[in-house]
Amino acid sequence: MPSTIHPIRRFPAQCSVTDPAGRFLNLLYCFGFWFLVTLPALSNEPAYAGWVFVSAEDEAGMTMYADPDTIRRNGNLVKMWHLSDRTTTEGYGSIKTQREYDCATARHRLLAASILSEHMGLGTILSDNVKEGQWIPVEPESSGQALWKFACGKK
Repeated sequence: MPSTIHPIRRFPAQCSVTDPAGRFLNLLYCFGFWFLVTLPALSNEPAYAGWVFVSAEDEAGMTMYADPDTIRRNGNLVKMWHLSDRTTTEGYGSIKTQREYDCATARHRLLAASILSEHMGLGTILSDNVKEGQWIPVEPESSGQALWKFACGKK
């Protein structure tokens, strides 16, 4: 049985490459394909993970965000990461914190925290704390209460 060899095309061209118009269309097709492939890589917008706005600037000059993908429930206890973003850059830009919330008794405690040099959890880590804190009550009408409500699913 005779075998035939067929040329392999990486990009299916709808025109002949022997005439000048066909070469131009093939070049245009290739350029367009690579433009669409590299466009996302050229985007200069930073990715802020899954941070969701929770509370506006508080008395300490912080805006609070939470990451709903990090919520872990165990009965009435909920662990969640949140981000405190400073409105200024005096000394540091943001703090990433993991807290545990008690949904039944409205209290919380620190599990871990990192102070970062840039806004929205970016930059270098200036300080780290992974020491478990003591339970403290959630203060009414505070950003802590807004985070507790977010973690516990309260309206």
